[in-house]
Amino acid sequence: MSILFVTGTSTDVGKTIVTAALAATARAAGKSVAVCKPAQTGVAPGEPGDLATIERLSGVTRTVELARYPDPLAPDTAARRCGRPLLTLAETAAAVDALAAVDLTLVEGAGGLLVRMGEFTLLDLAQKLDAPVLVVAAAGLGTLNHSELTTRTLAAAGVRCAGLVIGSWPDRPDLASECNRADLPAVTGVDLVGMVPSGVGAWSADRFAAAAPTWFDATWAADYPLR
Repeated sequence: MSILFVTGTSTDVGKTIVTAALAATARAAGKSVAVCKPAQTGVAPGEPGDLATIERLSGVTRTVELARYPDPLAPDTAARRCGRPLLTLAETAAAVDALAAVDLTLVEGAGGLLVRMGEFTLLDLAQKLDAPVLVVAAAGLGTLNHSELTTRTLAAAGVRCAGLVIGSWPDRPDLASECNRADLPAVTGVDLVGMVPSGVGAWSADRFAAAAPTWFDATWAADYPLR
């Protein structure tokens, strides 16, 4: 089993849609895929969360959510507010390991790299499982700073960065976005390996699955294994 973590430079940068696109790309290549979302916040019991979006767009059926909290806050804060125990690093790592029968397991974090999903961060989990982390970045102004902070933190922790993906590339990119596309790999030292068009989360599953492999660099995708 290969494991790939998906984090963001912040919240609302497109992690869930990127995760769905990765899953769809791998499935198009005949790979078996599972997705783990350790902690979901801001969603009430019985309501569809991020995994429902991933399932709908990618066709993945093996998904795991370990904890759900109603308040739209960092998972550890949301857990304390509703009186739930915090997720532990050991139980979360065990849940990811339990998906070993598939070719690729995608683990989507919450917010950015150092947001606490319980008693741990996504960085802690990636260190424990010795797995690479893909960073989803915004297109516009501010993304260079956020992206470099994230990639430097990964490097300092000895965790391999699998690349950068722009999570929502606008139909009409402004000057900052166009410049950032070139500057992101220059300032971070990490390859830009994908760009997901804005609005694709509203597409039909068939259209999404057909287009998803075109959003990632083919040579990079073959290594994870997505192709």
